[in-house]
Amino acid sequence: MSTPLIHVQMEDPSEFRPEHKDKSEFRDFRMHNVPERVKQVYSEMHRKQTYAFVKQKMSEWCRFDHAEMTVMEALDMLSSFLDESDPDVDMPNSIHAFQTAEGIREAHPDKEWLQVTGLIHDIGKLMAVWGEPQWCVVGDTFPVGCAPSKRIVFDAQYFAENPDMDDPKLNTRLGVYTENCGLENVLMSWGHDEYLYRVLKANTCHLPDEALYAIRFHSFYPWHTSEDYMFLCNNKDLEMLQWVREFNKFDLYTKCPDTPDIEQLKRYYGNLVEKYIPGKLKW
Repeated sequence: MSTPLIHVQMEDPSEFRPEHKDKSEFRDFRMHNVPERVKQVYSEMHRKQTYAFVKQKMSEWCRFDHAEMTVMEALDMLSSFLDESDPDVDMPNSIHAFQTAEGIREAHPDKEWLQVTGLIHDIGKLMAVWGEPQWCVVGDTFPVGCAPSKRIVFDAQYFAENPDMDDPKLNTRLGVYTENCGLENVLMSWGHDEYLYRVLKANTCHLPDEALYAIRFHSFYPWHTSEDYMFLCNNKDLEMLQWVREFNKFDLYTKCPDTPDIEQLKRYYGNLVEKYIPGKLKW
């Protein structure tokens, strides 16, 4: 199932924000501005997310033996979860899910698959509800197995204490990878993006590749915002990039204090979810 990649009219989500907050006010990671909780998450993430660690988490979570439930049931579990890595959000993640979906619905009323993507993109944060520390669940993602980009949040300063930086097989530009190997062959830092992507691939899912890319890479800011790691990309990655960027605008710029009427919206989105990701999923 694929969506054409030509003549796409991209929208400016600022037109659909209840409060027209200036874009420069989002994702301000300057050390003197961010809360201590944000620094702590990234400090631990960059020190502890090693190539071996990610492989271990893949093995642990990709058994999909933690629960069986629908997407809407999973979303309800995030009704009290607060992402400690996000300087722009101080409300439960389930509210952010509906804000993102509603922003997309207003801008793209004909793209149901993109609306569903907006609703579900953060559901992998269930891992934190089930006990995982937030440094391996939330925050920006990056490839492991090669040297970190200087464009990673906090200028990659915390990576000096990451054991992989002492391994000559893992601390070079390419590391374990080859030029233009394709992001499908790259091991990303472990978090909610990768987990949900793996869950959807393991269950019945009718979302197009564009949606799966947005889910898997929406936190990969060094790539979709700074155009770093392009040397790992193949042609498909570059074709999908426009959709990751389009999705990201709504993920980021629909965050605001105004909350949608979630109970009123549940029927609409429940029907969409059942169309694209039916029944109970193994998590």
